[in-house]
Amino acid sequence: MENKFSILILDDVQENIYSLELLINDAFDVNIFTSDNANSAFECLMNNDVDLILSDIQMPEVDGFEFAKYLKSVEKTKDIPIIFITGIYDKDKYQKKGYELGAVEYISKPIDDVLLVSKLKVYMKMFNENKETKESLNKANQIITHNTKMASLGEMIGLISHQLKQPLNILSLCCDDIKFSYKYNELDDKQIEEFSQNTKKQIHYMSDTIDDFLGFFNPNKSKEEFLIVDALENCLSLINTQTSNNKVNINKNIENNFSLLGVKMEMTQVIVNIITNSVQAFNHRNIENRNINIDCYSKDEKNYITIEDNAGGIKEDDLEKIFDPYFTTKSEGTGIGLYMVKLVVMNSFAGKLSLENSNTGVKFILEFN
Repeated sequence: MENKFSILILDDVQENIYSLELLINDAFDVNIFTSDNANSAFECLMNNDVDLILSDIQMPEVDGFEFAKYLKSVEKTKDIPIIFITGIYDKDKYQKKGYELGAVEYISKPIDDVLLVSKLKVYMKMFNENKETKESLNKANQIITHNTKMASLGEMIGLISHQLKQPLNILSLCCDDIKFSYKYNELDDKQIEEFSQNTKKQIHYMSDTIDDFLGFFNPNKSKEEFLIVDALENCLSLINTQTSNNKVNINKNIENNFSLLGVKMEMTQVIVNIITNSVQAFNHRNIENRNINIDCYSKDEKNYITIEDNAGGIKEDDLEKIFDPYFTTKSEGTGIGLYMVKLVVMNSFAGKLSLENSNTGVKFILEFN
């Protein structure tokens, strides 16, 4: 049936059903269901959407009160309004009982046609207003869902582009090295081999990065145990050209080569982002002696990685905002890198990431159980 107001008439006397049906059809364009007993009425309610019930009270086997009480215990029917129509129970105590069972109206026989029609008009108006409200909410939810998807897509594209910029920059440096070596007749087989290895390494890294992002939000993505030093060495190998050209010294102190469960390339990306952030700070502030200290250790049954530079630190007012999406202290920055780092540490490794100023720069603290 088309989506319009629906009424169920329940009465054990067919003449009463016929009279009500005739009255309602004469005044309204509605769907009407009828039943002469509680069992068939309940079956009708289970199979159809009903907006209002007109029920007699005195009926054999199951009376109107018992029927109303049962409906209130069923999820699908508990909120359907009931109007009791009877010529027997018109005393105050019966009306009170009906209201306690969830009845919204109590009309005595003989029925006042004008009164009943006016009551039905009220409920139909409420029905139409509720329908319009639901349609508006559904439309609003569709718009919100669409905008959320677009925002998520834009955010993901921003994260991927940020990650790909780093290996692309390194590839650019490799190309410059080859160009200048050729220009000054310094190109030899060793440099060609190093160029080939470095460029392939960066290309593989970009390919793995894209694959990792495609599976980042997949709860069933493949995880494995790996040693933290392996992720660290993988990172340093990837950014070796970048750190060498920018004269950055990496100092490692591995007290505990602990293992993590997850995707090794994701942890590699975390460390790459943090170190790259320090390299950019060195260049921005023209720091001469450039050092990054990486420590891996365990304390109080927790595992830690700390990455500390001597690039001068961050303003205290910016410390709490540094991991917010799109917040950046650099004029050319996007504010995506450190946001992504924290996202990966929390979501992929159930870890914690914090940042503090040290005596000479900033110190990233990664904590794992």
